[in-house]
Amino acid sequence: MAYRDLVRGWHEGTLATDKGDWDSALKIFSSIEEPSSRIYFNIGCVHLLTGNHEGALQAFDKTVTKDNHLAVGYFQRGFVCLQLEMYEEALYDCNMALSHLRNNPFIDYKQLGLRHVLYAWEVLYNTAAAQCQLGLWQEARVTLEDSLRQGPEGRTPSLDVALERVQEHLFLEPIHVPLGKFFRPRKEEVEQLDSKDFLGKPKVISSVIPNDEYIGFEPLRPQSSTCGPRPRTPSGNDDSGYCRVLTHYYPEDSEELVVKGSTVVFVLTKGTDGWATAIHDGQKLRIPTSHLEPVPAPTHSSSVPVLSQNVRNGIPLPPVKVPPSRPHLQGGSVGHPSPQTSVGHPSPPKRWTFVHYQCPCTVQVNEALALSDLRSLLRETLGQQAEHGKLSCRLADGQESVVISGDEELGKMWQQVTDGPLTLWCQGTDACSDRPVLYRMVAHHSYTAQRPEDLEFSEGDTLDVLSEVNEEWLEGHCNGHFGIFPKCFAAQ
Repeated sequence: MAYRDLVRGWHEGTLATDKGDWDSALKIFSSIEEPSSRIYFNIGCVHLLTGNHEGALQAFDKTVTKDNHLAVGYFQRGFVCLQLEMYEEALYDCNMALSHLRNNPFIDYKQLGLRHVLYAWEVLYNTAAAQCQLGLWQEARVTLEDSLRQGPEGRTPSLDVALERVQEHLFLEPIHVPLGKFFRPRKEEVEQLDSKDFLGKPKVISSVIPNDEYIGFEPLRPQSSTCGPRPRTPSGNDDSGYCRVLTHYYPEDSEELVVKGSTVVFVLTKGTDGWATAIHDGQKLRIPTSHLEPVPAPTHSSSVPVLSQNVRNGIPLPPVKVPPSRPHLQGGSVGHPSPQTSVGHPSPPKRWTFVHYQCPCTVQVNEALALSDLRSLLRETLGQQAEHGKLSCRLADGQESVVISGDEELGKMWQQVTDGPLTLWCQGTDACSDRPVLYRMVAHHSYTAQRPEDLEFSEGDTLDVLSEVNEEWLEGHCNGHFGIFPKCFAAQ
């Protein structure tokens, strides 16, 4: 429960006691979640006012349990025990109250909200009252004499009368905190319950960002010395590429991620709402497009130093070393000099080259055709390798290819095609047979190739990792293509 709500209920309960509405006061105090020892003390005092000693005893039990150093709590519980004829428990509570006075003549509880001063002689008086009920008259007389010594300077007539009653073996009437005394919240805390909002709720009046609803403070943006905007760097994809952040930016959906000014980030997409999706420090975030300035793609050069050979807060740069070359077929013949080649200039050696090609083929079949019959038909049309190829299908609204491994998957593909032919992809199972697949990953973001050696893929594609170029770039295979790609765009 919030402390503000606790103070509100506490204050409403004390207002009910001032009106004498004991039932409402008990209801309000009891409705407070996780009440403190002072709330339980007030509940016990209300029970005393209504004559419910059993309820008061339970409330004072919780009071000293919450705060086992509250001397006035033990004092009040000792009084209730005397009323319930629990004399040994009353004697114990009086001794506990006296010990928590710590040899002080009194304790003023005004700072805690109770306008009452608990004196040591009052505790000794109730101690003597409990001793009288237990038949310890000699101990009661000694206790009262000690009470007289710790009493006020002017001898209290009631103590003299009490000493005479003990000498005559007459019982004493115990004393207690005056009825109507309660712990109250501080005046400053009560006044802050209904604090006024002089500034009101802020709202966006005008912004250069379309559909901007961000409310906060932003530093001054740097002004350009030129008349027009800085020209964009030409790129194959107008939405994605490297950009520099003009000012510090603190995303609302992240408390730890901070994008500092002059940081280079990689922009994945730019929306029509004035916001862009970018990669910063390996994390995906949304940033206003007005904070971004396109920059050329960083390149490695021996004359231009690069910080740690990567962009620290964007996607990694292409690796310094050349990606692993494709394996070559052993045993290739070496070319002989041609007639046009002079003897002094030998021709370079010849090597085998694998060429991967794709060609469309239209086959008219029956929907009830089994998968085995379909493969036989493909063998007659395309060749023997087509019979053992991997068949897959990608629907118009799908992101990932569905592999057809049986008649059931083939039937489902026919059911999902409402109009037009069924388009299948036949890929050789030995597409990566010459390269061992280390493991497979799933693309979490679409990646557009920035260089010819890059591997382009879409979100949801399965990537076959063939080698680890460095800590940030991998070489892989996807949809019949080979290339390198940033590791942070996919996950296992």
